[in-house]
Amino acid sequence: MAATTTVEPQAATAPVSPPRRRTPTWSVVQRALQYALMVLLALFCVVPFAWVALTAVDADGGPTVSLPAFTLDNFVRFFTDGGTPRLFLNSVIVSFAATALNLVCGLLGGYGLSRYRFRGRTTFMFGILLIRVIPPPATIVALYLLMVKMQLDDSYLGLILAEAAAALPITLWLLKGTIDAVPAELEEAAWLDGNTRFGAIRRIILPLVGPGLGAAAMLTFMHVWGDFLTPLVLLQSPDLYPLSIGLFRSFTAFHQVDWGVLAASALVYMAPPAVLYIFLRRHLMRSSLGGAIKG
Repeated sequence: MAATTTVEPQAATAPVSPPRRRTPTWSVVQRALQYALMVLLALFCVVPFAWVALTAVDADGGPTVSLPAFTLDNFVRFFTDGGTPRLFLNSVIVSFAATALNLVCGLLGGYGLSRYRFRGRTTFMFGILLIRVIPPPATIVALYLLMVKMQLDDSYLGLILAEAAAALPITLWLLKGTIDAVPAELEEAAWLDGNTRFGAIRRIILPLVGPGLGAAAMLTFMHVWGDFLTPLVLLQSPDLYPLSIGLFRSFTAFHQVDWGVLAASALVYMAPPAVLYIFLRRHLMRSSLGGAIKG
């Protein structure tokens, strides 16, 4: 007798409605709003730089953006005036000296934090990082009183020490992480070849932490070059003022502002960090550690 199969009727499923698409009109409006917002943000960032660039080469520069009557007299007056070249030189001296001191202390301190294990190391690292969390105006009075007690106020040395110390926590953390990536076996091999610990740092560690040193140098230099509060409080002699203070004084000390020279000063003030970034960019992108391990 042939087997019979019974086919049960399937339950009827409700038809699935296709997802509703947004109307083309709403998509166009949404995209237009996005582009309008991006244009507004771009104008907000570009217009100040455009004013500085155009006014610096304008013979009749003013506080508004306009097509310039081209001239370089503003830059000539900046570099030939009795006060402004001194302001620029002061900024160069303080920034480069503080950056060099910061890198030396940061390299040695980062090496110690990376290679040595001691009680309270983690607490110490987070403690020095706390310095960067505290707003500088909260400690500027204490810093001034300390410099007065040490007779380092109103001097290059006091300002250089203060600037280098203020940027040291970030440098320590950055170089400590960079040195952690260098295998200790490379140092041990240098020791077996007769190098001292400092010799191994100079011959092994220093070439391999180039990207980290470049990043630390750029961050420190930009911090010192752009600092306004610390030299304003620590310095009283106009001959020691950096360019940041000079720009402020030229804008507030006189009833009539020379907008052309002020804009030229701002352009000159922007140049060193930009040049340093262009110079260090290729070093920051280079992975020297990988080549050392392969060799």
